[in-house]
Amino acid sequence: MIATALLCGTVAPPPGSAAAATAGPIAAVAPATATAPGTDPTSLPALTQRLSSDACRKASNRMVTRLPWPQARLRPEMVWPLSEGAGVTVAVVGSGVDDAAGLLGDRLKRAPRLFDAGPAKDCAGHGTFTAGLIAAAPTAGAGFAGFAPRARILDVPVTDRRGNTTPDLLAQGIRVAADDGARVIVTVAVVGRDSPALSSAVRYAVSKSALVVAPAAPDGATGVSGGGTAYPAAHPLVLSVAATGPGGEVPRQGIVGRVDLTAPGEAVMGPGPGGRGKFTASGPSYAAAFVAGTAALVLGYHPDLGAEALAHRLQATTSSPGGRLPDPVRGHGPVDPVAAVTAVLPEEGHGASPSGVRATAPGVAMPPGAGPSAAGSAWWVSAGCLALLAAVTGAAAVVPRGRRRRWRPGGYRAPEADRNRGPEPL
Repeated sequence: MIATALLCGTVAPPPGSAAAATAGPIAAVAPATATAPGTDPTSLPALTQRLSSDACRKASNRMVTRLPWPQARLRPEMVWPLSEGAGVTVAVVGSGVDDAAGLLGDRLKRAPRLFDAGPAKDCAGHGTFTAGLIAAAPTAGAGFAGFAPRARILDVPVTDRRGNTTPDLLAQGIRVAADDGARVIVTVAVVGRDSPALSSAVRYAVSKSALVVAPAAPDGATGVSGGGTAYPAAHPLVLSVAATGPGGEVPRQGIVGRVDLTAPGEAVMGPGPGGRGKFTASGPSYAAAFVAGTAALVLGYHPDLGAEALAHRLQATTSSPGGRLPDPVRGHGPVDPVAAVTAVLPEEGHGASPSGVRATAPGVAMPPGAGPSAAGSAWWVSAGCLALLAAVTGAAAVVPRGRRRRWRPGGYRAPEADRNRGPEPL
């Protein structure tokens, strides 16, 4: 019994734990390591898509060394030997990018701010955060890194200080990004109405082989003005992305239009403006950033893909459990960086795709309150182990009694000779 307990373990990982976080792809994950006070992800300052005043967001002084849960779940580092996004330019059309932390270095290029022609300062911090999710370089002693750490970032700021923008400013930003050679354009700013200029800009970008990615809804909202539809995600040529939490759930609030893909977007950790400290944020714009980073990885390995073929590969290689697709809430399912880079699609012919053994991750920085679906595999294993322990315990009580009765039923009467012989020695 003791050996069985040692084999199985005595405690099942609770929902939201580091072990439960990796219940999707098979991976060996070490338990979350203890951290100093103030370094837990729940203590990080929150970052939002827009500011409520003209005062710029203050820098964070909080550091986290553990691996963020989106990286532990999607494991982009497994394809880094094949592609780190080198040579691929991802345009971030939003509030600007402040690389005070030095995570982008000479891979960052800036376009002039289109809202007021001023300097490309990221007052809101939202563009900085999303650019880091896409392409931040790994740093020693820190678990956080961008999905495509050698991709180039083109900063195209199109908002005012608070993070507000217009359809025509988004249109200008998309055209600037396409003309500058961006292969992936992620518009992390959202508007509630379309315009002829915005639709035309999307078509123009796609004609230049650029994939346009956008959040399916604004961050933290229950709806968008102008009928509740978010643009440019509602445009049929744009890849629309919804956010999921650690348990894989998709918050339905605020999503009115089409969803093509999902990606982690709740309780995400990333860099912010003004320093090296980390923030936490939630919303579809961060999910869109992870899809953009995945697209950069794909293009680093399949550089000849056009926008339509790239979108198809991302949707055809999801880790969806099946059923009729696209689903109205999940679209084609969760983006899968490893499969998106390595899979051989049916139309590409037969052959073995590159593969690798999933490595052990460091301690995982998890947000609180993850759903039970994040721990499904761990709980089933625990239940099996408990059943085995119960069986062993029962056997320990039953076997000695059975042996004393020489394995006969309880009401059995032995012949006279046997009764006089006495019990069999143990």
